[in-house]
Amino acid sequence: MEKIIKPISGFAALLGGLACIAAAIASLVGAIDREGISNPLLAVLAGILFLAAIFLLKGIKVINPNHSRVCVFFGKYAGTVKENGLIWLNPFYTTFRISLRAQNLNGQTLKVNDKMGNPIEIASVIVWEVKDTYKAGFEVADYQQYVQIQSEAAVRHLATTCPYDRMEDENAEVTLRDGADKVVEMLELELNERLAPAGIVVREARISHLAYAPEIAGAMLQRQQATAIVAARFKIVEGAVGMVELALEELSKKQIVNLDEERKAAMVSNLMVVLCGEKAATPVLNTGTLYN
Repeated sequence: MEKIIKPISGFAALLGGLACIAAAIASLVGAIDREGISNPLLAVLAGILFLAAIFLLKGIKVINPNHSRVCVFFGKYAGTVKENGLIWLNPFYTTFRISLRAQNLNGQTLKVNDKMGNPIEIASVIVWEVKDTYKAGFEVADYQQYVQIQSEAAVRHLATTCPYDRMEDENAEVTLRDGADKVVEMLELELNERLAPAGIVVREARISHLAYAPEIAGAMLQRQQATAIVAARFKIVEGAVGMVELALEELSKKQIVNLDEERKAAMVSNLMVVLCGEKAATPVLNTGTLYN
């Protein structure tokens, strides 16, 4: 469990150390005369003051903004200092730095299979920071490497639980391609669960790269194009049928021309060709009657 240490001001320790050095020099000067050490007590006091100065000056540390020092006293966790500036710590503490700043992890592109078994490429960008320095320093061997490995595992697991898009699974509630906020929410939740043992919190996670693997990308593109063409044709035919129906209805209502069933069928056929054709139709003018 993380324990916060309230440090002593480093400026006070610096002044105390300098004062001890000055007093030690004065005591040493007073203890020595032309015949040698005339006052052993002053010499001993000078030695003690020198040791005190070393003790005070050795414990002075500088902590930069958004950094911390984890302190260990002969193998036992003593606490963490999160205050910034010039501070003084027990010189017998063994300390190491842990950054509290937000850090980016630009994950490498992973090749995995989605829920339907299709090979895809996926990568993520993660913003994380250390919240519990005790867990980051002692619960895992290397918390930065831990973040990298667990992040890759979380992205792989996300990819295998969701299909790439609804072409493969029409009933899918969430897909990697269209899930957007839901996919991000799932990724952040899993990352926070995986990184909690290391005292790390994920502030933001995003999918930075998502595509079919090269070996099936061409086939999937053709499939998407075919689906788009079929959908477009459906709309074209639906609109053409409505236009033909309206044309026949208006001709009959205004009694412009009376057509038998055979001529209606011919007219419908011609209109459907004109309306549904990919290229502009070339009309053939009939200068006679409809029956010639």
